[in-house]
Amino acid sequence: MGALAVKDILHAALPLVIRDGVDSLTAGFRLETIFRLAALLIALSIGKGIFQYWMRVILIGISRDIEYDLRNDLFSHLIGLSSNFYSRYRTGDIMARSTNDLNAVRMMLGPGIMYWTETTLTAMLTIGVMLSVDWKLALLALLPAPLVSFVVIWFGRRIHDRFEAIQKMFSEISSQVQENLSGVRVIRAYAQETSEIRRFEVVNQDYIAQNIRLARLSGLFMPLLQALIGLTFLIVLWVGGYRLLSHHISLGSFVMFNTYMGMLVWPMIAMGWVVNLMQRGRASWDRIMELLAEKPDIVARRHPPTILEARSDGAAIEFRDVEVHYPAGKALDGVNLKVPAGSTVAIVGHTGSGKSTLVSLIPRLLDPTHGFVTLDGVDLRDFDPSEVRSQIGFVPQETFLFSATLGENIAWGVQGASADEVGRAAELAGLSSDIAGFPEGYETVIGERGLTLSGGQKQRVAIARAILRNPRVLILDDALSSVDTLTEERILSALSAIMHGRTTILISHRVSTVQNADRIFVLEHGEIVEQGSHAELIRTGGYYADLYQKQLLEEELEAI
Repeated sequence: MGALAVKDILHAALPLVIRDGVDSLTAGFRLETIFRLAALLIALSIGKGIFQYWMRVILIGISRDIEYDLRNDLFSHLIGLSSNFYSRYRTGDIMARSTNDLNAVRMMLGPGIMYWTETTLTAMLTIGVMLSVDWKLALLALLPAPLVSFVVIWFGRRIHDRFEAIQKMFSEISSQVQENLSGVRVIRAYAQETSEIRRFEVVNQDYIAQNIRLARLSGLFMPLLQALIGLTFLIVLWVGGYRLLSHHISLGSFVMFNTYMGMLVWPMIAMGWVVNLMQRGRASWDRIMELLAEKPDIVARRHPPTILEARSDGAAIEFRDVEVHYPAGKALDGVNLKVPAGSTVAIVGHTGSGKSTLVSLIPRLLDPTHGFVTLDGVDLRDFDPSEVRSQIGFVPQETFLFSATLGENIAWGVQGASADEVGRAAELAGLSSDIAGFPEGYETVIGERGLTLSGGQKQRVAIARAILRNPRVLILDDALSSVDTLTEERILSALSAIMHGRTTILISHRVSTVQNADRIFVLEHGEIVEQGSHAELIRTGGYYADLYQKQLLEEELEAI
């Protein structure tokens, strides 16, 4: 701000030198006076330029630093939010707030504040000098100022409202584009390209219409502001000329007044632009603050206990009277379940019985509505969620892969994993033979969400990723559903050594996947209705036995 103040003071001093020069030349022409005043004007201009340069470097640089910190804070905050947040906000909306709105905030905090301060200080210095020279003429020149203020405030409010509507429309466009690009294969499969293009055109037309409304408002604002500025010039020329002819002011003072009026043109015009920036920035700031105000459901307590260092001897897990309620209804109802350390437990049940919800409680992807889950006898909610998750290898139903190489996807989440370790994990997951057929091997870029891989290959990459972590708890949530029976047997055989002594939880619709588990639990409508070993459940003759008989029949039919 110091550089800005010095720059404005030097700028305000220029007309005073011009006044002295005109008055000196009026009294009598002297070449020495011309050179002296010219040198002074050049020195003031150079000084003004230097301080103006540093003003912009410092203030614009600060706004970039704020943008950098705000972007990092916003991203860190978004990463930490719970899944219910992402069920309420569309991805395109979040992207729009993180990019377009963030840029508008930067413009407000950088150029907006800089020009607001500069124009205010310039106006104060200019008006102060004008009042000291001829207060009557200065007051007459400032007569349109209240009208300028009214116009700025009136237009500023409407610009804010319209820009806020535009930002919402931009979020809508971003969301639609993101959904269409992510689901482009489905769109093509159902031949809906034309329909989606038309739907996008409707949203795009609304967006253009909102921008045109804002452009019309801004287009009216600037000419009106310039007309009021022209009115002040007319007053100075008319009244100032009269006072010059009546010898109330000198010719130098009259020239100085006109020079100052010229200097006030930029502040008046810039004020309109600054108000526009400020209103846009405020609208965007409110949208960003709305995201930052969101609180994660899963948080660490102030002084969480420390889990023992990661090892492969498993961990004891227990569910005590666990209930989970969703808006659509109850997913788990009074579940009591023990998983001894180092054992392999399987969970089966029909679709929607609550299997995925049950295992999502272990890494604290969600917390139970009632009851609690313990890890080695300690309530999971007492631990830091990140520490719990660091000791769990979780392969969810919906596999997510990053737009990177195969090797990077397998090693994701494991710092410093060697090529041999990555290769070993891929071999255990039954993926090494597939990778050998890729032209670039582990350096093959698999595209966004693993676009170039089959469903079974994606699942095996996710299994390899979980194995590489050497977790105490391994959770496979229907992780073999996309592979054939022979590949499944090969993977389970390879995993048997890994699963030995490690707490493993399997979820599957296939009996062949779970039949060797130490204990099998059957979920029905969020409740455990059967439990026991494979042989015990077959003898019981319940849901599990029926599922086993159906799958035996299917295998026989396939063989025929």
